Amino acid sequence: MAAENPMESLQEEATCPVCLEYFTEPVTLECGHNFCRACISQCWEGSDTAASCPQCRETVQQRNLRPNRQLANMVEIAKQLSLQAAKGAGGDGVCGEHQEALKLFCKEDQTPICVVCDRSWAHRTHTVVPIQEAAQEYKERIQAHLKTLREEREKLLGLKATGEGKSWEYLKQTQTERQKIVSEFQQLRQFLEEQERLLQAQLDKLDEEIVKIQNENVSKLSEQISRLSELISEMEGKCQKPASEFLQVRLNEKHRWVLQGSQLPLSLPTKPTPTMTHTALKTTHSNVTLDPYTAHPKLILSEDWKSVREGETRLFNTPERFDTEPCVLGCEGFTSGRHCWEVEVGDGGGWAVGVARESVGRKGRISHSPEGGIWAVQRWGGHPGEGCSWGKADWGKQPQLRQ
Repeated sequence: MAAENPMESLQEEATCPVCLEYFTEPVTLECGHNFCRACISQCWEGSDTAASCPQCRETVQQRNLRPNRQLANMVEIAKQLSLQAAKGAGGDGVCGEHQEALKLFCKEDQTPICVVCDRSWAHRTHTVVPIQEAAQEYKERIQAHLKTLREEREKLLGLKATGEGKSWEYLKQTQTERQKIVSEFQQLRQFLEEQERLLQAQLDKLDEEIVKIQNENVSKLSEQISRLSELISEMEGKCQKPASEFLQVRLNEKHRWVLQGSQLPLSLPTKPTPTMTHTALKTTHSNVTLDPYTAHPKLILSEDWKSVREGETRLFNTPERFDTEPCVLGCEGFTSGRHCWEVEVGDGGGWAVGVARESVGRKGRISHSPEGGIWAVQRWGGHPGEGCSWGKADWGKQPQLRQ
């Protein structure tokens, strides 16, 4: 009975019953059955008796293997028809060994196979499914994996957007800080330039005073030297006279050549130093100039650094500046002697005026007492004299003090 599919019937007729593949060098036995030359030779190998047909078991008296060229041509035609049918049906490919359409999929070998490969010994024990089912299964796996990948991509896109937003925010903050720093340093430069001009003006004034004192002293010294030279010449001339005349002149002398001490210069210019020292025992009226680098941020100094008042300023914190107590030190310092200065205070509030060690604490709370390195007169309260305290400095034992 003919098969329903002529192509499948043709493939069966072109298949060797021993190897189940297309005939290779087909030969015909006396019984009329066809086999591959290699397949029938392998079946009869080692047999010295009469051979039989592997298909009908009929004894073959003579081993005449007649080549079947018509069958070989038919096999080639079957292969070409199978290849054309696979291409016409839009198949997934053709088996390179059997020239059959790859309609099956071997799960063990993970490769597409044809129907001839499925019937071979190589795949007989393997799990084989139609290639469309295998493709659908793999598509479902890929779709699940694609879903996971899309979710990861969305998550990364969200992180990227968040990171970019934070980066822009940080850049804006850094730009604001940069502008703030530029503004503060510009103010600081203006302040330093102003301080430089004030200090330069003070130094110029000091130079003028030094030159003036120097010129006055030179003039006085020149005058005294001239007088002394005249006196020396006159006395030397007197000494050259004879004894009788010298004694006569001496006895009749009406004037004394005496150099009064008040005619000598009383002062000489000294080398200016940041801290002027005083070695005289007499009381000296001190000229106090306030030090802006020690002033508390809530104190405002005048332009000539002679007065101070409360106010809010923007000053940088330095090691020399008071940060808790509203205090300010003077620029002048001394290690000995007696000194006094006049201070004018306003109405209301409290105040303290005195001297302090150079090493007095600048940070945190400080004590206005000799134990804390401060000798001061202070007022706290509503009436004069209330809360006044003072200390006496031992100049021989204490370190240098600042006003």
